[in-house]
Amino acid sequence: MSLLVLGINHKTAPVELREKVAFSPQQLEQALGQLSEHPQVRSCVIVSTCNRTEIYAELNQPGVGVLVEWLTRFHQLSSDSLMASIYYHEEQSAVKHLMRVACGLDSLVLGEPQILGQVKQAYASAGKAGMISGSLEKLFHKTFAVAKRIRTETEIGGNAVSVAFAACTLARQIFESLSDVTTLLVGAGETIELVARHLKEHQCSQIIFANRTQSRAQALAEQFDAKMSGLEALPEQLCQADIVISSTAAPMPLIEKAMVEKALKQRRHQPMLLIDIAVPRDIDENVGSLADAYLYSVDDLQSIVEHNREQRKLAAIQAEAIVTEESADFMRWLRSREAVDSIKQYRTQSEHIKQAELEQSIQALANGADAESVLRQLSNRLTNKLIHPPTQAMQQAAQNGEPDKLAVMRVCLGLDSDN
Repeated sequence: MSLLVLGINHKTAPVELREKVAFSPQQLEQALGQLSEHPQVRSCVIVSTCNRTEIYAELNQPGVGVLVEWLTRFHQLSSDSLMASIYYHEEQSAVKHLMRVACGLDSLVLGEPQILGQVKQAYASAGKAGMISGSLEKLFHKTFAVAKRIRTETEIGGNAVSVAFAACTLARQIFESLSDVTTLLVGAGETIELVARHLKEHQCSQIIFANRTQSRAQALAEQFDAKMSGLEALPEQLCQADIVISSTAAPMPLIEKAMVEKALKQRRHQPMLLIDIAVPRDIDENVGSLADAYLYSVDDLQSIVEHNREQRKLAAIQAEAIVTEESADFMRWLRSREAVDSIKQYRTQSEHIKQAELEQSIQALANGADAESVLRQLSNRLTNKLIHPPTQAMQQAAQNGEPDKLAVMRVCLGLDSDN
């Protein structure tokens, strides 16, 4: 049996190729069904995200060729189009790779937590298809435990490394809880959507989307159970907002100093946090001079992000050490399983020899043979049959000039034991 992983990711393949090799939910079910009938595949898990497609498998025979052939046939691609972008790992290298992926060490954004959920979902899909068993099942359970250990013992996921996440982290540092504050999100692009997702993860329940195109704001409002308005209503919305986060493509500032000053008066000078992550800026820089307005620009957040990237790199060193330790531990377990099979086979073989000799001796006693003579013959035959294979092996090792093999056999037979 052989453990291996075959895949492509954001480091080895452009998005055009990754799209062709990705599995939709419907394709994933079909693919797992095909692999379940493959004579060489004992079990497998397919991880397919926007940044990677990987097949983790336990095969009856070593070799990645069967998976390459199946993958190209399934997606109707030529092997030439894939080979330059494919990577594969076997045995401990495959174990280590899965652990690194699940912990975010192999991600586009170092330490990002979403990949662990995606790996767990892939494992669940494989389990539903009946493709989880044996060593692969043990490996994924071990990997989930390792990911939890790394999140607990290191700061790999503890620092914001995107501007959107940094904005939410800053808000959480200023407000004790986001559940009681109102956040106004100006814009409706990918960055604002990501900000909204992070806010929801931190229990921010009162969100207002303001955007020039109201249909887009409406779509986001429905997605996040929030309110929406057009940009013309910004002055009215500002007085409700404890936090304002803006990211539009407007060429000129949308939020002027006078607008914020008026809103603060209506709020009876209750403080307001304003985070401008747009370039060009959405919020007049003079807003920062107001006594109760705390304005941060994208440059302020970028310095936080850069600092946190360095902190994650330090945490990654700790995480890599844990992965190395845990992957070696898993391989010790896997090798011990191989020993268990050999031990069972050896015991079964010895039991058959014993049973055959015992039955022969019982028959001799039943025919009236002398009991002492029968016992002596039994012990001699049993001893000779049990020592014959290792005796031959030691002679062969000596004749072939293999002292290391001979030394191992001496240890196995207890010849070099102090006892």
